[in-house]
Amino acid sequence: MQQTTRWRRRALWPLALALGGAGAAPAALAADEEGGGDFKLSGYVRTWASFNLQNPPETPENDRGDLSMLRGALSLNADLRTGPIQWKAIARLDREYKTNYLKRLEKINQGALSGGPGSDILSLYNQGEIRELYADFSPTDRLHLRVGRQQVVWGETDFFHVTDLIHGFDLRWRSFLEKDNDEVRKPLNLINANLDIPEAGGGLQLIIRPGWDRDRDIGTTYDLSGGRWALQPNKGVDFLSPLALDYDYRHPDADTHDVTGGVRWSGQAGGFNYGVSYLKTYNANPIANSAFAPYKQQPRGTLGDFIHPKIDVFGVSVSKDIAALDAVISAETAFIKDAPYNIGTGFADGALPGFGGILKKDAWVTSVRFDKSLRLMEALGTVAPSFSSIQLFDTFIQDFDKSDDLVELVGFGAPVRKHTTILSGFITLNYLNSRLNPGLAFGVDLSNGDGFVIPSVEFSMGNNWRLLVEADLFLPNKQKRPGQVETRAHPLGGFAHNNQLLARLTYQF
Repeated sequence: MQQTTRWRRRALWPLALALGGAGAAPAALAADEEGGGDFKLSGYVRTWASFNLQNPPETPENDRGDLSMLRGALSLNADLRTGPIQWKAIARLDREYKTNYLKRLEKINQGALSGGPGSDILSLYNQGEIRELYADFSPTDRLHLRVGRQQVVWGETDFFHVTDLIHGFDLRWRSFLEKDNDEVRKPLNLINANLDIPEAGGGLQLIIRPGWDRDRDIGTTYDLSGGRWALQPNKGVDFLSPLALDYDYRHPDADTHDVTGGVRWSGQAGGFNYGVSYLKTYNANPIANSAFAPYKQQPRGTLGDFIHPKIDVFGVSVSKDIAALDAVISAETAFIKDAPYNIGTGFADGALPGFGGILKKDAWVTSVRFDKSLRLMEALGTVAPSFSSIQLFDTFIQDFDKSDDLVELVGFGAPVRKHTTILSGFITLNYLNSRLNPGLAFGVDLSNGDGFVIPSVEFSMGNNWRLLVEADLFLPNKQKRPGQVETRAHPLGGFAHNNQLLARLTYQF
């Protein structure tokens, strides 16, 4: 009994963090309002709980029904005006409870490939940082500057990204499923200048990244350390252990200290909103510089190093509101110069799949999106029009040749296709004066047959409380199982046996 009580106390502490913080912050805000100053404080406290709906095969135990995540977060958002300068700071503290499921994964990680982040599994999830800290000011009526650590979004920001490539994402703790992109996007230190040119019907945006960021802020971070969102069959396999791979942030083709940035023109013409952009950035996905086939530099890791090579992205976006259809049609296309891919669908010189070297190919990435309000009040009894969206996303590799033997994922033997096409969409319904909002999101890889479905319901309780419950259901066509070296599993197939039930409770102030 004593042991059970202790577990309950420890398991509930992320919720206690949320509820405890909820009482203090509004008092501080109210005191400021009474003082009449220019300082404002807002934010949220939040807790997540997720449960395995399937049994991941990597552990000897049956993990179905087990608590896979119990997480708490406190986010503070501060605004301050000092004369002509508006200051902004966002800080967030994340803490997790080590569930029995995580303990089992950690124990496996402490086996043959020990010594990496997965050997202390909470190090993958616990963090506290100043996420954003910047100053806004306008030297002239037309020139607006934002300087400091910030997020800049170009284009659409759903499951897949065409021109929104300035930042990487931290996908270790929630993969690509977290509802708010701002919470998983990695902020950067930027000089962000916007120049209004009304005579030309638009404005020019210049982004400069001086290269002062932490190394880990570059590129998208996946679960490569055997945690709960490692792709099957890699749970409990820490690829970042001293006996496997390392990260190289000083590679001559991927030095994070280099200056990067871009420029974008946005305007309106003929009833269309449009944008034209150029961006020098880092490839979001990590690429393996194999010890068996080094690229420009010998790697330090036993098997190789992960790098984020620099790429050039030329983008165009356009959208139009069609009143007759009560819809918005938008499209984006980006030409990526020298997109990097790993080589080797089978064994290459005795190496694992994908460890046969690096080859660069130009690629076109295109999306077409249709957003529409559906009037379902009579059919489904909703109280307001329901918002729906459908998006088609395609990657087209130029000068494609099967003999190049390119893979989609290092460690997996599935070859890259000339075209990879993904269809995704969602619909949100409104009940109880839009306080109860069921939704359904989906995605299907039309090229490979994998997919996912996410039914959800969000409930707003007053002005402050929000409850989200969702099921993350994956539909793999082919999957890689423990012990297999080469297979035909594509990226979404790596989520096999990873169905989850999630509850997220938020108090915002």
